[in-house]
Amino acid sequence: MDQAPGSRPDDAHSGLPVCYRHPDRETGIRCTRCERPICPECMVSASVGFQCPECVRGGPGAGPAPAASRPRTIAGGAVAADPRLLTKILIGINLAVFLAVQVRSSLLDSLVLIGQWPPAPFTPTEGVAEGEWYRMVTSVFTHEEIWHLGFNMLSLWWLGGPLEQALGRVRYLTLYLVSGLAGSALSYLVASPGTATLGASGAIFGLFGATAVLMRRLRYDMRPIIALLVINLIFTFGMSGISWQAHIGGLVAGVVMGYGMVHAPRERRALVQFGTCGLVFAVIVVLTLLRTVQLT
Repeated sequence: MDQAPGSRPDDAHSGLPVCYRHPDRETGIRCTRCERPICPECMVSASVGFQCPECVRGGPGAGPAPAASRPRTIAGGAVAADPRLLTKILIGINLAVFLAVQVRSSLLDSLVLIGQWPPAPFTPTEGVAEGEWYRMVTSVFTHEEIWHLGFNMLSLWWLGGPLEQALGRVRYLTLYLVSGLAGSALSYLVASPGTATLGASGAIFGLFGATAVLMRRLRYDMRPIIALLVINLIFTFGMSGISWQAHIGGLVAGVVMGYGMVHAPRERRALVQFGTCGLVFAVIVVLTLLRTVQLT
């Protein structure tokens, strides 16, 4: 069996590659551009992650230049000047909707996720089953209690910023929205039709899943994110009034899309990444249609 460049015979025992410039030093960090293993002495801090000295200088040993003139993230997205811009905008939208609900409480009934209310044969009815598809999106940005909003927005700031920086804006926004829709879809499918569901938790759990995948890809210590995820799952199943369906739906979608984004082969990166997101979205549509047929 051939050895990968920059490795040595005893790597099979340690599980880690060695720095390509210092063969006696094991490392779990790779250059974000050429993906060669680099030790702490060789790594140069870049906009996202670290690069090797050759890639920073652009010399003969540098990795292949990105397709675009701008530097790219580990997932192939463009590196932005403000790596948290979309996260700030998402927080702003959630806050704006919350304030609107506080000013006009009747608005809440039109934004939350309801499968069908009241149940047939009573008329008129309202809900997703009655054609109000928009509720699957608006519910992701709607909060009624200040503590609910605060907890979700703190989680969004903590998880969203690093993910936006690592994935790029387009991939990050796709991950957030589709994860939120996945949480809505599972809630619509499993929960009682008259149950009102709201909050960004499905999207947040999608960010949890994608963060875990990204940290594993970068060989970071996963114990902090796993511990935090376990704590959140304990609250999810241990407290009443929490939509576990939204949390699990978002988490599964985030893991699947996150894996597709950070493990996509360079030569077919966009196809694999957005193909994975498209597949998850297609499953959401199918589940939604099946539940609608069942209720009507």
